[in-house]
Amino acid sequence: MSSTPQSAAGKSRRIVKISQGMPTSDGAGVKLTRMMGHQGLPDLDPFLMLDQFRSDDADDYIAGFPNHPHRGFETVTVMLDGRMRHGDSRGNSGVVGPGGVQWMTAGSGLVHSEIPEQEDGLMWGFQLWLNLPAARKMTEPGWQDIPEDDIPVETREGAAVRVIAGETSGSTRGPARSAAPETDVRLFDVRLEPGASFAESLPEGHNAFVAVYGGEVRSQGGDREVAVAAPNLGVLSREGHVALEAGPEGARFLLVAGRPIEEPVARYGPFVMNTRAELQQAVDDFRAGHMG
Repeated sequence: MSSTPQSAAGKSRRIVKISQGMPTSDGAGVKLTRMMGHQGLPDLDPFLMLDQFRSDDADDYIAGFPNHPHRGFETVTVMLDGRMRHGDSRGNSGVVGPGGVQWMTAGSGLVHSEIPEQEDGLMWGFQLWLNLPAARKMTEPGWQDIPEDDIPVETREGAAVRVIAGETSGSTRGPARSAAPETDVRLFDVRLEPGASFAESLPEGHNAFVAVYGGEVRSQGGDREVAVAAPNLGVLSREGHVALEAGPEGARFLLVAGRPIEEPVARYGPFVMNTRAELQQAVDDFRAGHMG
């Protein structure tokens, strides 16, 4: 299959901003690289945050993320290596293994935990926060546990594309589904051989970014070339197709895109609503034990 979709002719999306990955910690001291959700890039509607966790030192991750609440958005955990056990206040539980994905819709609210299920070896993956529109903030919580074998891989010249959510220009559709189909989310995990080119069509107006976690990618098109190296994030312009080229060591990156919600966002820790009053209600519900 060619790496260039038929609809990719014409204008290409440029890398308009590079967000430097920021070392931080969360949960019970898990060391992370925050790629979105910091001062340099607070969010990119409908996406709220992107963390990469990677370490072969158990002290960096073994405590995990003990019980904590969420309301008003979805969390997407993409595991590359290692295993993470999830559990929530509604009795749901599961383990995400290497290459697997766990898509959780917090919706009206639940309390959950994410604890590594290994005590040594590499733990590597991502967590993406995806906002929900006002009409779906209080939807029923839900889970999708998707093992690696259920994620299709589209093979192209010099490229392999794991299709987690949405449909590629090559008509491969991922198994994950958002509770807000109107955001039309695309989540592709792409690996490029050294010097390989990659092209992909995206709907006009979708916000999109590449989160590079290996090697380097360079944008093709526009009046200058821009390179993004791991562990940084490149925000793409909103018109045209994606056209990228791998550096001399190849590239591994997430390509993420979605239709903006364009609504007010009110955030307080693990709660994402539209107004301060809704945030206060979320806090009150959690304190009263009415969440999940």
